[in-house]
Amino acid sequence: MIEVVFSNARLVLANEVVDGDLLVRDGLIVDISSGSKYRSGSLDCDSDYLIPGLIELHTDHLEAHFKPRPKVFWPAEAAVPAHDAQIAASGITTVFDALRIGTTKGDDISIGSKSRQLAQAIGEAKAADCLRADHLLHLRCELACEDTARDAETFLGDPNLRLISLMDHTPGQRQFTRIAKFREYYGGKSGMSEPDMTAYIAERQESHQRYAVPNRRCVVNMAKERSIPLASHDDATLAHVEEAVEDGVSIAEFPTTVEAATASRSHGLSVLMGAPNVVRGGSHSGNVSAQALAELDLLDVLSSDYVPSSLLHAAFELSRRVSSIDVPSAMRLVTLNPARAACLEDRGEIVVGKRADLVRVHADAAVPVVRSVWREGRRVA
Repeated sequence: MIEVVFSNARLVLANEVVDGDLLVRDGLIVDISSGSKYRSGSLDCDSDYLIPGLIELHTDHLEAHFKPRPKVFWPAEAAVPAHDAQIAASGITTVFDALRIGTTKGDDISIGSKSRQLAQAIGEAKAADCLRADHLLHLRCELACEDTARDAETFLGDPNLRLISLMDHTPGQRQFTRIAKFREYYGGKSGMSEPDMTAYIAERQESHQRYAVPNRRCVVNMAKERSIPLASHDDATLAHVEEAVEDGVSIAEFPTTVEAATASRSHGLSVLMGAPNVVRGGSHSGNVSAQALAELDLLDVLSSDYVPSSLLHAAFELSRRVSSIDVPSAMRLVTLNPARAACLEDRGEIVVGKRADLVRVHADAAVPVVRSVWREGRRVA
């Protein structure tokens, strides 16, 4: 039997903050008490917050370790633990690593073999108990590509696959309804000349016409047959949301307008937005801000997207900026709500019987500081 006692903590429960102690036994929470119940052998939290481990549903951060420079690929078996270390240090105890499939011009990560290398490295590291956080897979399917459905099928036997998102980054669609924004974003990344960018846009639009619809049908059917939750990416209009609802989507991932977020919520979808959007004060693509949706009570889940530390930072920022969001409701955005959206019933809140995934946070400074992290009662950071 392994016990850990946390004393003198501000325990962030689902609906309140309790000053008290917490007892963990064999990886599970077994007792929550207000006041000072446990003293001997306890870990004094010095009045820091003790929150549930953060749950990240969508992060592209692994790619930064796998491809640290243009045309440079780091060994997958080294990239995964490096990514994991930063994830855990950010207070994230459950992470859905996003792997892209669907190859577009100049994109050498989304090639199926590259994504499978990462999936294999994650699986092997998990099996060897070499990772701090619990890693699951989120397959991001770029629908307007010839190879998307074929490559998606190769992941279906992976036991870590727990979420699939439907994406379409075609210029003129969804996130890039304004083609000028597409030119600005991809032009900056690729360095293409204006004539080359014009030709590239035409090529992407032609691929959308040929592949988006049949790929969507195929991927949706794959997910339904295996009961894998679906997310719809960058919905912008009521029609997009209605299509998502018809396909059985349960997560609205980064809706770009208030209209889409409102429709998603009305149909029971969990609305997910980016934590960097909160921290930076708006969308880098010029779409609706996450804070605006929070103020309208249209925000359910935050995702760190490309900056792991932004998840905790954004949650505390919302508790400071939005009058209707207190600390417990802010923490639900990054713990309980994503757990429920991903059908993870054993974690996401401090309650007796659930996993002891815990984070000690010092939040008196401008940016919250992660002091320590435990996953299933074992300290990992």
